[in-house]
Amino acid sequence: MHRYSDLEVNAIYRVIYERRDMRHFLNDPVESETLQRILLAAHHAPSVGFMQPWRFMRITCPELRQHLHALVEQERVCTARALKEREAEFMKLKVEGILECPVLLVAALCEQREPHIFGRRTLPEMDFASLACAIQNMWLAARAEGLGMGWVSLFEPDALKSLLAMPEDSQPVAILCLGHVEQFYEKPMLELEQWAERKALQDLLFENTWNTPCL
Repeated sequence: MHRYSDLEVNAIYRVIYERRDMRHFLNDPVESETLQRILLAAHHAPSVGFMQPWRFMRITCPELRQHLHALVEQERVCTARALKEREAEFMKLKVEGILECPVLLVAALCEQREPHIFGRRTLPEMDFASLACAIQNMWLAARAEGLGMGWVSLFEPDALKSLLAMPEDSQPVAILCLGHVEQFYEKPMLELEQWAERKALQDLLFENTWNTPCL
């Protein structure tokens, strides 16, 4: 009785399967009305205890964008070194589109989160899970609008907090690159680059107890 039409259901699954973590962008501007719809989609994400911990900062200052890129580049090199035998392979990957994307956002957790204990008393990280849901809403909405989005997590959090004058008890989580793309990747970029492959669902699905296959 509550099911959407077949056309609507198919559209929902299509946007889920065709969403990509994008790294290549065109410099065509994003319409303000479209951006507002995408941000509202994020704001309508579920959050534990209805705490709505997400905060989004739009980066419009060119100099600040350059500083963000430098932070990411610094961490990219550190990550490559930590990967040891895969260092050279990693350095060949394009991991962000910060300088190319027309819309640049930083997604963060708000300050003064400790008083929120509804759903967080034993799992305080649920505020992070709530923000992740908001980002996923943005990703799906962006794909439905024909826009690409990339989540960049290669940065030192304290350095980014200082750069953006964020409160001490807030937490940056993602740099989000948003914009038009020439085309969407046929598969996730890291799969195309043979960095990793998608695991089979059956290998990740258990029944009743850990590692008990779901028949």
